[in-house]
Amino acid sequence: MPDSQPQPPHSSSSSSSSSSSSSSGSSGPSGPSGQGEPAGLLLCGARLTDGRTVDVRLGGGRIEAVGTAGSLAADGARGCGARVDLTGYLLLPAPAEPHAHGDTALSAEGPASHEPQDVQRRATEAALLQLGHGATAARAHVRVGDVQGLGSLTAVLQARRSLRGLTELTTVAMPRVLTGAAGADGLAMLRDALKMGASVIGGCPDLDPDPTGYVEAVLEVASEHGCPVDLHTDAADPARLARLAAMAGGLRPGVTLGPCGGLALLPSDVASRAADQLAAAGVTVVCLPQGGCHAAEHPDTAPVRLLRAAGVRVAAGSGALRDATNPVGRGDPLEAAYLLASRHGLRPEDAYDAISASARAVLGLPEVRVEAGFPAELLAVRGDGLAGALSLAYSRIVVHRGRVVARISAVREYCTSAAATELGLPRQGRSEPS
Repeated sequence: MPDSQPQPPHSSSSSSSSSSSSSSGSSGPSGPSGQGEPAGLLLCGARLTDGRTVDVRLGGGRIEAVGTAGSLAADGARGCGARVDLTGYLLLPAPAEPHAHGDTALSAEGPASHEPQDVQRRATEAALLQLGHGATAARAHVRVGDVQGLGSLTAVLQARRSLRGLTELTTVAMPRVLTGAAGADGLAMLRDALKMGASVIGGCPDLDPDPTGYVEAVLEVASEHGCPVDLHTDAADPARLARLAAMAGGLRPGVTLGPCGGLALLPSDVASRAADQLAAAGVTVVCLPQGGCHAAEHPDTAPVRLLRAAGVRVAAGSGALRDATNPVGRGDPLEAAYLLASRHGLRPEDAYDAISASARAVLGLPEVRVEAGFPAELLAVRGDGLAGALSLAYSRIVVHRGRVVARISAVREYCTSAAATELGLPRQGRSEPS
């Protein structure tokens, strides 16, 4: 019998941002299929982090039922349109990407073109790369003003529309200057960006001649429009950070800061005091374990253990994706979790939370659990446990809105040898040639 039965649907803030879902027409983990309303999907033989092996039935973009392996296969009450064999895979809530730069991604080979068609192409490819890694939602920080005006934002918004049904892409408008004589133009452009479809206000107060005035302007516009704030800061100046936290406290729907690499360079007592101030203000920190981004002076990773101990919600993003700041950036959330576990001392469970539950919370998305009634935003990774999945996350199957939308498949083979046969080393994929 199923371990969990359908529950009343959980509310989703993203349900209206994408108007189409798609059906999975494959009989195995074979990747995206045609557009349309999903007929249903049965995930068979998946392992969960608690050690159970289960079947999971999806329908209407949600998890309908979770049962012991084989218990749902004969349940024809709802009828599934396809089956995916997840034997050997660990099934997890899908990651989300809280800190991307779609307008400058994939531009490491030369100066980033600001032509709208080039920005749209890069932003689309970047989002698809991140989707292949498992991120079914992403927040893209886009510069507005200066030479690009609103062109880059227009292009990223067009990429968002073209990706509808595959991944959820939201945009952050990042004005350059908001104070002084030049600030009037920046404020006007920021308001225009929100009218166009940007849903978050961002920017880099550290780069404005008046950082405090910049934050005041951002918070005022955010309060007017009822939208979140996501600011870049190195957090290297504890006094400035304290002022920012005091100003941000109580703002709804909330304030996110990142990458805050400068916090790692402060004396421990000063950093602890700053962490307490951020926690009291309800500010979320997004760290970038894989490296910084063009708006960050310090590439260090924020002190995640100190922040978590103070009660600060910490999410992890990817930052630069093969641009001038990080020509080898991967945009892989599982690599960010791996680095948090291997270099920063987080348990695998806490490291994965930073790229999944906490990252989704930053984006204002509903919680995902592998239980009935929750959104069908899932990632299957070959492996028998979370630590192993973070270590060797090569084969991945991505489910968005109840449909397989991406697949990365790795084949592990060895030459024929007595040792390999005797030890029973794992062999995946193709059979040995005759």
